[in-house]
Amino acid sequence: MSTRHSLALLILSCAGAFAPVSFAQSSDYPKFGIAATAGSLGAGVEGAVSVLRHSNLRFGFNYFSYSGFNGTYSNDNLTYNGKLRLASGEALFDQYLAGPLHISAGALLYDGFQATGTVHVPGGNSFSLNHTTYYSDAVDPVTGTGMLTSRKVAPEVLIGFGNLAPRSARHVTVNVDLGVAFQGSPNAQLNLGGSVCVTGPGTGCGAINTLPVVQANIAAEQTKINNSLTLFKYYPIVRLSIGYKF
Repeated sequence: MSTRHSLALLILSCAGAFAPVSFAQSSDYPKFGIAATAGSLGAGVEGAVSVLRHSNLRFGFNYFSYSGFNGTYSNDNLTYNGKLRLASGEALFDQYLAGPLHISAGALLYDGFQATGTVHVPGGNSFSLNHTTYYSDAVDPVTGTGMLTSRKVAPEVLIGFGNLAPRSARHVTVNVDLGVAFQGSPNAQLNLGGSVCVTGPGTGCGAINTLPVVQANIAAEQTKINNSLTLFKYYPIVRLSIGYKF
């Protein structure tokens, strides 16, 4: 037998020996799982891909919208009618510690936390900006808009129980996540228009955009709102996922 034929037989023998082992190992790694989710980020969908024996990659999208804040919240006699929207894209690396127990690190790659609203003060009513009292002009009442936004990328750390891509014959999956997203303090923007009366109803009135002192107090009121929102720089994450492994 020639050297070339001997080498070919050796390669074929090695391939035959290792092929069953490789197939068995690869069968331990499901390719994909998909789940429906619900939690503090809203409702959404996520997919998981196993990348190592005890590790998954997860990607998801979450959404929630509520527009029922109709005149139910008042601050310094400024009445806000608002809408809340949560929208986020997410990427996570799951490391399994013992069975289904895992820790996850990742980020909200798009954090669309946003609250918007309109402001209205009926003519003749008083309201406060930076502890200073003004009166909404009866002819040109005070109106405006307010908005809360957060930064678009927010790191997150989670601990959870469950596996969307289990290393077994099981197909239906359940996963629970608890953690926090470090989104930073939301940023408030307050814009007011119309006219105010400084000394009393109907007296000392002028358009807001022509009164520097009023504009300065609007900026101070905006700062006060921002200071009250520092607690929300750590956004809590609670989530339940029910899925199917393919």
